[in-house]
Amino acid sequence: MPSKTLTTRLAATAALLLAAGALATPSAAAKPADAAPGEAYVLTVSTSPASTDYDNRRVDVTGTVTKADGTPAPNIPVTLQEVVRFTTWNPWGDPIDPTYYEPRDLGTPVSDADGEFTVPDVDIDHVGDSSLLNVQHDVQITALYDEDGDLNTPQDGHFADTTVAADAKSSSVSYTVNRKKVKAGDVLVVQGKVTLPEGVEPEGTEVFLQTYWEGQYRVKTTTEDDGFFVMSVRVRGYDDTFALRTAPRDLYVAGTERTLPITNTSLPRT
Repeated sequence: MPSKTLTTRLAATAALLLAAGALATPSAAAKPADAAPGEAYVLTVSTSPASTDYDNRRVDVTGTVTKADGTPAPNIPVTLQEVVRFTTWNPWGDPIDPTYYEPRDLGTPVSDADGEFTVPDVDIDHVGDSSLLNVQHDVQITALYDEDGDLNTPQDGHFADTTVAADAKSSSVSYTVNRKKVKAGDVLVVQGKVTLPEGVEPEGTEVFLQTYWEGQYRVKTTTEDDGFFVMSVRVRGYDDTFALRTAPRDLYVAGTERTLPITNTSLPRT
């Protein structure tokens, strides 16, 4: 079993701390007096500006570290991360984490004599090749100080977070189907076009086709440079939910969803 990366372990530790109630979670505007009884340090974190958009993606991340009595805590290393969050696909209603996290290290600034730290010009964006299907457009910024540096002992960890609203432009998808009534064994062909905001290249936009309620998609493809796509699937006797979903490659362009008017005549009549 592969070992977890440091960024994943940090995100998991922060989640564990919150779930266990091992530490207080002050908002970006929290004051040192908000320290929980017995807590040695209090962190705050905030960004300027508080939101980003397609043309303006950078923020300054600032924060403070104070002791329980409210005095500044200098020379404290604070681990900062950007966490892009995704909604977990869960049609069964199981008690699982409704959010999936992709963390990215922003550095480990050290608090100054006034207990303050800053990281300027942070890109609020998605980094990497993973799909943006189900992405949430409120990006989390986390601050963590672990006194002994051991993430396996969360009782001495101190955490704060804030969110940055990444305002996304809208997109659309149009489509045609080769038949609206299908039965088991038929091949359903869906072709269409993804339209993105002016100036945004549609090539590589992911398109997903769902056929059954339990799975979010059965097949997927990517658009050509003109935004067009074609996909096909062989219908099964139990397929009952036909929908298209798109996921542009840019965090600042929202995906869209369309329900297809397909009836599977192989399903039992109700």
